[in-house]
This record gives sequence, C-alpha cells and structure tokens, in this order.
Amino acid sequence: MTAAVGKIPGPAGVPLLGSLFDLKRDSLGTYLRAQREHGDIVRFTAGPPGLRMELYGVFSAEGAQQVLATDAAGFRKDNTFYQEVRESFGNGLLTSQDHDYLRQRRLVQPLFTRRRVDGYAGAVTDETAALLTRWKDAPDGTVDVVDEMTGLALRAVARILFGTDVDEAVHVIERCFPVIGNYTLRRGYSPVNPPRSWPTPGNREAASATRDLYEVCDRIIEQRRAEGEAAKGDDLLTLLAQARSAEDGSLDASEIRDQVLIFLLAGHETTATSLAFALHLLALHPELQARAREEAVEVLAGRTPEAYDVDALPYLTQVLKEAMRLYPAAPVIGRQAVSAIEIGGYEIPAGADVIVAPWVTHRHPRYWDEPERFDPGRFAPGREKERPRYAWFPFGGGPRACIGQHFSMLESVLALSMILRAYELEAVDTEVPVTAEITLRATGPARCRLRPSDG
Repeated sequence: MTAAVGKIPGPAGVPLLGSLFDLKRDSLGTYLRAQREHGDIVRFTAGPPGLRMELYGVFSAEGAQQVLATDAAGFRKDNTFYQEVRESFGNGLLTSQDHDYLRQRRLVQPLFTRRRVDGYAGAVTDETAALLTRWKDAPDGTVDVVDEMTGLALRAVARILFGTDVDEAVHVIERCFPVIGNYTLRRGYSPVNPPRSWPTPGNREAASATRDLYEVCDRIIEQRRAEGEAAKGDDLLTLLAQARSAEDGSLDASEIRDQVLIFLLAGHETTATSLAFALHLLALHPELQARAREEAVEVLAGRTPEAYDVDALPYLTQVLKEAMRLYPAAPVIGRQAVSAIEIGGYEIPAGADVIVAPWVTHRHPRYWDEPERFDPGRFAPGREKERPRYAWFPFGGGPRACIGQHFSMLESVLALSMILRAYELEAVDTEVPVTAEITLRATGPARCRLRPSDG
C-alpha cells in the first residue's frame, strides 16, 4: 500500500462558514459537484469557528467497499445523526452496535430468511389490489405516486408487522412519524441542540408524538407477549415476541418495540421511494413502460402474482434496480472513523465523520455511461459483473447491509407487476425535486395520469 500523501481537497465555500449553506440548501447536489471538481475523497468544512464541522466524503465504489465492508470494524455509527435517530426510534438493528447489534441480528435473522419473507407475498398483493381498486375513483384519473406508494408500503409493512391490528397502527404511524422524523433531522444536522427534556415547543410536540407511537406499539406487544406460545399469528411482531436462543435469550418488550419502530422506518420509506420513482421513470419513458407491462402480462396471465413469480420478471427487476440507482432511498450513509485510516491515497483522521454516498457513486462516470439517463438495460444479465461490487449499493453493504433487502425487492416487483398490468401511466410532473432527510424524500409531487390497461 502506498503512503497517504497530500492534503485532502475540498470546496472552500464562503469565508468563516465554509460549505454550511451549500450543505443545508442542497447536500446531494453539493456532494455530486464536489466529486466532479475534487475527486473521490473530499473534505468539507461547515460552520463558524468554534462550531466548525469537518466531513469527509468517500465517493468511489472501492472507497465505499472499504468503509462498509473491508474495514467495516474501523467505522462506527457514533455520529450525531445516528445518535438522534437512536434517541427517537430506539436502539434497533439500524442504530445498535457491538454486542447489542450482534445479539439482535442473531435473534432477528431467522425472521428474514427467503422462505419466511416469501410468505408475506399475500399481504403485499392484497394491499396492492386494494390500492388499484381505490384508483378507479382517482380525481381526474390522476394520482401522486409518491403519496400513493408511501401509503401502500406503510400498510404492507404494518400488516406484516402487526397482523390484524394494522388499521389502528397505521393511523398513529401516519400522524406521528413525520413529526418525529422532522424533529430528528433538525437535531441531527444542528451543531447545538437543547436537551430533549427542556420544554421547548419542538421538544413537546416530538415527545407527544413519541408517546402516542410508543403506546400503540406497547399495547400490541403486550398482547402478543401475553399470548406467548399460544399465539397463532405469523406476523413479525408475534415472531419477535417468540424469538429466543440459548445464547442470546429473548427480546424484552422495549427491545421488541425498538425493532418494530426501525422496521417501520426503514421498511416502508425505502420501498416506497423505489416504487414511486420506478413508476415516475416509466411514465416518462412509454416505450420502456410498454416492455415492462408486456412482461407482467405474459408472466401473470391474469392471476395474482406469487413470490415465485419474481424470478420470472427479470425486466421489472432491472427497472427497479435502475430506479434505485438514480433515486437510492438511502442516498447518504454516515460513519465515524475509529482511528486514522488510508482511503484512496489520503489519510482520514481518527474520529472523523465520514460519508459514503450512493447518490454520488451511482452517478460516477467511471462506472456508468450517461449516468443521468434511465436505462434498465444496465442491469441485464451479465452486465453487473462489468462494474465494481459497490458501484451500486442501495441497501448498504458489508456486515451492516440491510436485513430487509429481499423483502423490499419482493414487495416492489410484485406491486409493480400488478400496477403495470392494470394501468398505463403518463407523467404529469416531469421533474420531481428531492432532498436527503433520514431517507430520500421528494419535495414535490410526482403525479401520473392513469389509463386502464387492457392487460
């Protein structure tokens, strides 16, 4: 390995404040420009003297692999953002570390085997069928696919988690999640925060939403735990309550709630993003939409899709992978360096905040020709082997890769096949602005005009 040399390049920003305004106004665009102008390892400074933050962007596929996989033990989720998510949504798989994470992963992993996840296909198709029925009465025959896919993904994951208690849970989640999410985001990116115990308006509003969310989860969890081995449901909450091993024991009520909240957060927003932008992009490209519809119609032959159909829908899978390339639900992934480490010929200092960014790497011209162009053919059989492993990593990677990625792909392919079979979509909004929050978030509508398909 060659010795790390030179000062890490980066944007100067404005005097005294550095890149603070650029990162607040458009962090994704700022990261993308920085890679184009300064290379694959970039140093950002933001904030006034005394409160200045340093952030190191690692934008190559090889660098992302080093941070997330090869040298994963040298990077932790100790930054301010993860701490705020942990405070708001609990110490579940997304945020836990060390022994807590390993124990949770061992207990939860059996719930996410391919066979177990395939068993949830019916919940996905039932919720998608209900959505398509509602679309028959869409005003002016137009829907916002961002809102619609968010609702679909939430109902699907809540049904899989809570079983028959889905309606009660969804009502509370829809009301409380945005409040808690926005509050967490503000605190995660602020250099100074008042203690959560102070009675500020923001603290009080978030605390109230958190109490309501905890109450509905705790009530359903208590019921499942009281049923014990007699519980007959196959929802994830029942399985979490029953999960145990000689080595790791079982999850207590607060641990189960932490897992449920993380599954809700990560499980519905990510899938909703992938589905919404897949539909939006297909609506902008009628010829590709027609090809995807043809595959769905031919494979399904008028019946409700099953889990095994996913393997027979390769073009729909390519569409979703390309949508996840252009609009990764986790556009930026943060870590903190345990000790000084060399990446890409530069030394990242100990304790540094480090990001890898699917948003940037997925548009890197070294790996992708015409990176802004929507082309599902990039993921045709054999073509993925042409690129480095981490040129595409919407589910993260390494030992902390998303445990629910098979479920996300299953849900997305099944729902997309049913939607395309039922409707042709025409884009009303050709541009959909986005921003990086806890996940990628559309800041404007993605309306599509619906036309019943003869498929």
